[in-house]
Amino acid sequence: MVGWPDAGWHLELVHGPDTPPPTPTPEDLLVLYLGEQVPRELVTELERLGGRRVRAHNPYWDRWGVTLLDPDGYRLVLSTRDWSNSR
Repeated sequence: MVGWPDAGWHLELVHGPDTPPPTPTPEDLLVLYLGEQVPRELVTELERLGGRRVRAHNPYWDRWGVTLLDPDGYRLVLSTRDWSNSR
């Protein structure tokens, strides 16, 4: 579970022992809109922790950010855009 202290939201990823393991696809994305250039140090740290930088399935994300594959096969996009100009 992740979220900001005192925020009205959180993100919770769950998997129960009686459910089949999920099968990620190239379109299963968690997109974080940073609103600035993606810090190189952040990408380096995510790679150190087991992430791997990959080409995005949709070229839009290569244009507007960095895509990393996590150890479970899911994709994290760090977008240089902010939410207000992403639509």
